[in-house]
Amino acid sequence: MAQPSTDNEPAEPVESPAPEPAAPDANGHGRSSVTTLALGAIGVVFGDIGTSPLYTMKEAFGGPHAVVLSHDNVLGVLSLIVWSLGIIVTLKYVAFVMRADNRGEGGIMALMALVVGTTEKGSRARWLLSVLGMFGAALFYGDSMITPAISVLSAVEGLNVATPVFEPYIIPITVVIIIGLFIVQFKGTGTVGAFFGPITAVWFIVLAVLGVIQITRNPHVLNALNPAYAVGFFADNHLLGFLALGTVILAVTGAEALYADMGHFGRKPIRLAWLGFVAPALVLNYFGQGALLLSDPSAVEHPFYRMVPTWGLYPMVVLAAMATVIASQAVISGAYSLTRQAIQLGYCPRLAVQHTSEKEMGQVYMPWINWVLLVSVLTLVVGFRSSSSLASAYGIAVTGTMAIDSILLYFVFARLWKWPRVLAIGVSGTFLIVDLAFFGANSIKLFQGGWFPVAIATAVFVLLSTWRRGREILFGQIQPGAIPLAPFLTSVTAHPPTRVEGTAVFLTTGREGVPHALLHNLNHNKVLHERIVLLTVITEDVPYVPDSQRLEVEPLGGDFYRIALHYGFKDDPDVPAALALPNKLGLEFEMMTTSFFMSRQTIVPTQARGMSLWREKLFAAMSRNAGSATDFFRIPTNRVVELGTQIEI
Repeated sequence: MAQPSTDNEPAEPVESPAPEPAAPDANGHGRSSVTTLALGAIGVVFGDIGTSPLYTMKEAFGGPHAVVLSHDNVLGVLSLIVWSLGIIVTLKYVAFVMRADNRGEGGIMALMALVVGTTEKGSRARWLLSVLGMFGAALFYGDSMITPAISVLSAVEGLNVATPVFEPYIIPITVVIIIGLFIVQFKGTGTVGAFFGPITAVWFIVLAVLGVIQITRNPHVLNALNPAYAVGFFADNHLLGFLALGTVILAVTGAEALYADMGHFGRKPIRLAWLGFVAPALVLNYFGQGALLLSDPSAVEHPFYRMVPTWGLYPMVVLAAMATVIASQAVISGAYSLTRQAIQLGYCPRLAVQHTSEKEMGQVYMPWINWVLLVSVLTLVVGFRSSSSLASAYGIAVTGTMAIDSILLYFVFARLWKWPRVLAIGVSGTFLIVDLAFFGANSIKLFQGGWFPVAIATAVFVLLSTWRRGREILFGQIQPGAIPLAPFLTSVTAHPPTRVEGTAVFLTTGREGVPHALLHNLNHNKVLHERIVLLTVITEDVPYVPDSQRLEVEPLGGDFYRIALHYGFKDDPDVPAALALPNKLGLEFEMMTTSFFMSRQTIVPTQARGMSLWREKLFAAMSRNAGSATDFFRIPTNRVVELGTQIEI
């Protein structure tokens, strides 16, 4: 499903040859060793799931739906945690989902683009898969707001374990850390990650050491590796045991990051880091907390920090704060990346994008997204005031995204990997049942704070779907009135207007009709440039398109040419750079003698069929506030001419 992108014109599916995979790069894999990339992944990919030990066990035995602290319950919860990590993270994401890559890229949008491409154009299944993908992306934004709030707050709360004197300062310290994190985002993910990255490796080593110390004092806790304790936990606790899944899920939050960040590090490095370093450290720490609770039930107030010797408590708070900043950095960067993909795929209006690295693709900073996230995170911290309260809001967004991944995974199994339908249903259905069990347990949190991520996801989904639908309606309004290109060229050849020096490039989504900007220019100025180019920018359902397949040139006669520029949904469109690439006709473009003509539509809501009036007004507002096509396509502003029209929808 390739998407043409121009000014404020809508996307139109265009059939085009599937680009070949891009050559290996620094992110994928071929230039850096697997070990080096695995170390990098530890600092970026596993921040969220790596800080879960701060609050998971504490919430299981002290949260709103706490289970009674007993020998069997401790082993039962530990068994649930370790087997959840095994089934959801190791089996589902590491073994299966990470194989469902879109030319090396992962994440909900990449998976949606991959799966939608297997369904018939215009079919109900295609529409439904697009809706699922959009809602999964919308859920991620709720997660990206809660993660920094709960992670940093839970780390700073460790000061309370040292002395209650710090109680009044927990919220102010958390606010200062979060504000500082968002302020430095303009420096780029690479700079921030390089500064904090090594801290994560130290964090996981400390997690493992603390766990081992406690396990050696009470090795009996290792019996929780037996899944019978998980089964017995449900048998003993009934409904409360089921609701405990709402806290167990806290241990696997961040599993989606393994898939989403696959394009930066590659499948093998992430698997190596998880299986060889991160997973063992997490399991050892959880078992260490369990061993401590068995020997000292009073540690239930904060089992993580109670494992730390008194002399190391303050350094541990500092280390935890740094680790949670890294966890927050991962979801903030993910929000930038997801938004940029949504823009490229036609689900979001253009927003200002600043590229923070001249060497690495994909490192971007989006000011509007950054400040919205900052305000939202601060609102959560001030409104909920504790990690325990925020834990009630956590989980719904995560489990919802996981369930959507399982549904999309079925189409990967059945249509891309050609598995027998029974096998595809069996494997994906098993994962879906697990996801829905966690989702059901978390749904009870809806009125305890869980409404927040649901409200955010609903609002984002409305925006994404409104923009998408509005562009479809807008394109439907434009296309029928377009003059066919062939008769126009015949008329211009038979009765040629005055031709002036230079090249005129008209950006358009349509590949058949005459661009409105061209007609306006001819009607008002009564001239045509000596060379006319009809340019369409097409976003493919692949992450990247190599330069060798970027440019497609077709002569139309009479010094008219049609050019299509192909980009992946993670590429950064640069029209002047693309036009400078060699082409089969040998066309050369001199920017000082080239003018770019764009149509700027003003949307007039009239409650046309296909969308309610309030959504039409919303679409019109989004259209008015969309970023400049000139900036988005990196076209020199002094070479652009905009011609406006009003269109009723």
